[in-house]
Amino acid sequence: MPFDSTREIAKPLVNAMSVDVEDYFQVEAMARTVDRADWDSYPRRVADNTDRLIDLFAEMNAKATFFTLAWVAERHPDLIRRMVSAGHELASHGLNHTRVDQQTPDIFRADLRQSRAMLEDIGGTAVRGYRAASFSIGARNLWAFDVLEEEGYAYSSSIYPIQHDLYGMPDAPRTPFHPRQGKLIEIPLTTVQRFGRNLPCAGGGYFRLLPYAISRANLRRVNNRDHMAGIFYMHPWEIDPNQPRVPGLPLKSRLRHYLNLGRMEGRLRQLLTDFAWGRMDDVFLTNP
Repeated sequence: MPFDSTREIAKPLVNAMSVDVEDYFQVEAMARTVDRADWDSYPRRVADNTDRLIDLFAEMNAKATFFTLAWVAERHPDLIRRMVSAGHELASHGLNHTRVDQQTPDIFRADLRQSRAMLEDIGGTAVRGYRAASFSIGARNLWAFDVLEEEGYAYSSSIYPIQHDLYGMPDAPRTPFHPRQGKLIEIPLTTVQRFGRNLPCAGGGYFRLLPYAISRANLRRVNNRDHMAGIFYMHPWEIDPNQPRVPGLPLKSRLRHYLNLGRMEGRLRQLLTDFAWGRMDDVFLTNP
């Protein structure tokens, strides 16, 4: 069939790239081993690793949302300003990676308010998005969405509709929804439906565990069969195989944190090549 230049060519979906900006010693897998009171005694690597990501995104013509701990922003203000000047979205990951399900509503409100004020003051831009530490909003603490809306956030990306030992709400919608009938939008982490269940398809440790071809096929299925934009999330420490090893971690925590770190940057580069990537707000809020 001859090519018809008048026919519109369908553009590929733009997916949302997101980075949870926290250092290697601040992750949930180390929460029982590393005391928050000792964080400042650990060598920080988050600024250099995030700078590398910003450079990589520029090289690959990708934009991203950086869900940033205020703890990090306070210690690395120039990094935050570089994110914003490069055209990325600055969003909140809370003050110090405390799970929402370990907070009362009043403490959560104070965390939201203080972290956003710090980020906006340093970044010089409005913060509209929030992601809970370890996706710790679920069926037992849906009140958190009321607090988020009352505090003026436009969206959250805090629910992962899968079964997991640390988080997850498998019965949650797979697509953006209004969790409390208000204006706030919850943008759940991406899942792919196979074998009658939701399987993870949003990056993180699963991206390092599974062969890249499986991750690519799953996201293509979400884009092409479900006609949905996907979310990818990662952490700056995941492209840092030379990070210090924290002693005393349980075996499961060691496996989760250190698995395939040396392969991550190459896989990420391929992912940026195979799909189009933008900011959370541009992908999901322009046409919610």
